[in-house]
Order: sequence, then C-alpha cells, then structure tokens
Amino acid sequence: MKYGKTERISGIVILLALLAIVVPWLMSDPAPREERPQPTFVIEQPVDVERQDVPVPDMPDTIDTPAPSSPVLTDEALDEPIEEIPRAPQTDQVASSSSDEGSSSQTAAAEPSQQAPSQPSREPDSPPQEDPIAALVAANESRNSSASVAPSAQQQGEWAVQVGSFGDTANAQRISDQLSGEGFSVFQRARDNNLTTVLVGPYATSEDGEAAMALIKQRINVQGLLVRVRD
Repeated sequence: MKYGKTERISGIVILLALLAIVVPWLMSDPAPREERPQPTFVIEQPVDVERQDVPVPDMPDTIDTPAPSSPVLTDEALDEPIEEIPRAPQTDQVASSSSDEGSSSQTAAAEPSQQAPSQPSREPDSPPQEDPIAALVAANESRNSSASVAPSAQQQGEWAVQVGSFGDTANAQRISDQLSGEGFSVFQRARDNNLTTVLVGPYATSEDGEAAMALIKQRINVQGLLVRVRD
C-alpha cells in the first residue's frame, strides 16, 4: 500500500478534530441582541474656564470739548464800506493774453476768407464698371437657354439614348409620345425577348447624345443610357 497505518490514523484524527470544531459552530444559534456588545457613547465634561471681569471703558475727554466755530460777524464789521473800484492787476499778463487772443481771432478770420475762392477741382466721373456677378448670371442664363434645346438628330448618326425596354407595347408607346411632346426624335426597336426598346436620336456625336440624355433626365426624370446603334 502507498500509505501506512500511521498516516491513515493521523488523517482520521485530524478530520475528527475539524468536525468537532466546525459542526458545533454551524449548529449553534446566533447570540441574542441583548447579549451582543453595544456601542458606548461617552460625553466629556465641560472644561472649566476662569472668568475675569472686564472694566467698563471710560468716555474720552475730547467728546466734551466744543468744536471750534466760525467767527460771528458783528454789526460794526457789517457797517464797514466796500470798495467799489477794483484794484488794477500787478502784472501785464492780462494785457498780453488779451492781445494774443485778438491776433489769433484776426488770423482765424482771415484764413477762411483766403481759402474760400479756391475750390478743389472735381475729377471727371469715371464710367460705371460692369458688375461681374450680373455678367456671370447672364452668361449662365444664356448657357441654360442654349442647353435646354435638344440637339438635332441625324439619320446617319451612330449614337442614341436608350430610354428603356418594355414588355408592354402600350407603355413603350406612352413614353414615346411623352418624349415626342418634349421635342425629341424617338424611334422604337423590337428585341428577340419580346421587349420593345425606346430610343432617342440618333446623333452624329457622343457629345450630342450626352446632352440629350441630360435633357431627358431634366424634363421627364428618366435616366437614359448612351448606346451605339447599328442598322
């Protein structure tokens, strides 16, 4: 055997000791609330502070002294005569200042009189400049008006705009009539799978075909396909 008798006995003793400790702890009921430790609150006693009597402050002596008052005029002072003629100034500052003011006023009055006859020469009116925004709007309108005209179809042209293929001939004829009413040259071709293809054109160049495709999108809101047609 791998383990001897001594090891087995030691393991059994340890297991029994653990059971003797754990089982009573698991089976015991919790202690009642009264027996549980309760929190304690300690209120400290107030600290005694020595109190001292503060003397009442004395009123300062300066409060009782009266404030200096302005001298009171007596009847004798009021009866004294007042000088009617003012005294002349001691310096020549007043005279010089008055003479300076007079000369400055004379020069100021003379300057406008000298400048009045001369008037600034008026420059000739420049020709009105052309508004670039108005020119751009006019060019855009002319471009739109020229682009709104469908390009002319050519019988020997190799380019056309395929508008759609329809299984019902009535639908093909309806959109053909709509395109004809908008000024496009429309023709139809039958396919082998019982479909009718509606084409606009033909045009001599691919540029004319692209212009016509853009007009179809603008007028009837149908996106066409530029194709090459062959007899």
